[in-house]
Amino acid sequence: MSPSSTDTSAQALMHDFSLEMTGKDVDAVREAAPLLPQGTRINVTFLGNEDLDMRVTAAKAVKDLGFVPVPHISARRIESEAELKEFLQALADVDAAKHVFAVGGDPAEPMGPYGSALEMIESGVFPEFGVEEVSIAGYPEGHQHMADDDFLRETQHKLSALTEQNLSSGIITQFGFDIDPVAAWLNDLAAKDITAPVRIGVPGPAGIRRLLKFAKRFGVGASAGVALKYGFSLTNLIGTAGPDKFLNELASTTQETNFQGDVSVHFYTFGGITNTAEWAKDFTENL
Repeated sequence: MSPSSTDTSAQALMHDFSLEMTGKDVDAVREAAPLLPQGTRINVTFLGNEDLDMRVTAAKAVKDLGFVPVPHISARRIESEAELKEFLQALADVDAAKHVFAVGGDPAEPMGPYGSALEMIESGVFPEFGVEEVSIAGYPEGHQHMADDDFLRETQHKLSALTEQNLSSGIITQFGFDIDPVAAWLNDLAAKDITAPVRIGVPGPAGIRRLLKFAKRFGVGASAGVALKYGFSLTNLIGTAGPDKFLNELASTTQETNFQGDVSVHFYTFGGITNTAEWAKDFTENL
């Protein structure tokens, strides 16, 4: 593939890229705002050490800055149907409920009535509060607690349930360092006739030790060969790694899969939102 076609596909991946923040990152988003295109989708996480007010405040800040808030809703962390409705109503009150990300969440045992994102979607609650699009999770390197075939079937069920409720959908993947599982997973989606837009999770620029810490925490593989593809060595953990090499290879590889849907990228901002925004701006300007 010629350099120009690689650049073109990298531009396609970076078009409408999204990124992630926590409820504590409001000041960081304000600092990074001048570096980000207006309308950028910013996901707001649903962490156990944050409360409803913090999550809603963060989503409102994203909206007020001219970006698109995508609040996460962790099914197994929701303690009751009333709590879910309270959260959705609070988001709707600040015009931040149109796009959400429904995910199962970390707890091994549900804290309330929803054992999975699928159960939460099938409850039919989202359209009641003005939700227009629900993104769901994808795991190219596999899910820790579910076989690949089972997870693909559940993905089909989620997408079908959303279609029945006249809701748009998309898939946001866990981050990884290896292109090959992403390509195989996209082909698996194609084999199931899944064409929902996909956002491939990519770690933003960060210290190498920090990247590997998060990889271990989320069960993401980081062998020596994979690390080399990403652009760093496991024998030299000093310095910062950015996703330049990964994205250029991803751009080439995704064009060779059978997947028919749109593919873009979603940045996990382990190294800071401003650092990620600066990197994204420089990368796109140099394509």
